[in-house]
Amino acid sequence: MTADTRKERLVTDFPGQNKRFIFELQRIVMEMVDGTPIQVRENPEKSFEGQVRETPWDDIHVAYFQGEALWTYLNTPFLYTQRGFAAEEIASIQVEGETWRRLKVTFADHIKSHTREQISCFGPDGLLRRHDYTVDILGGATGLNYASDYRDVGGIIVPTKRRIYAYEGDYQLIPEPLLVKIEMGEINIK
Repeated sequence: MTADTRKERLVTDFPGQNKRFIFELQRIVMEMVDGTPIQVRENPEKSFEGQVRETPWDDIHVAYFQGEALWTYLNTPFLYTQRGFAAEEIASIQVEGETWRRLKVTFADHIKSHTREQISCFGPDGLLRRHDYTVDILGGATGLNYASDYRDVGGIIVPTKRRIYAYEGDYQLIPEPLLVKIEMGEINIK
């Protein structure tokens, strides 16, 4: 995957399959590595309208969800400094003996992400511990996104593991099932 840090764009290559997905604000492209289009969907977010939990996804649905999610995860918290974002510190919480400071962020209108208002929780060392949100295209499904196993990549400290669980009520973790598991291997920043 290659995430752009200046504009909302994520390219996912599939080694050995001669294809890649390109996620951009208003369009998803599935193409061959040489650039030959396989499938294009303009305004891909609209294709989620009317879906219910049992509605099957096609490859473009997956590419859209993965694109909006991972672009946000890979650019947090730097993303919050961009034009159109608003942030305010809200009450801290205690989690497993640590005080986590919380930042409620309202996303800019021009950014596609899970939902417009999200909360980032930071540990005493200033590192992101958890990212809390709902997912609009999934009917408001909840997510507690735990970030861990930080690595220094060119002077930037990056979480290499993400574990995402649902929550209920006041951000109470539902431990089963694990919804998403992300582990990043080689990371380069250019």
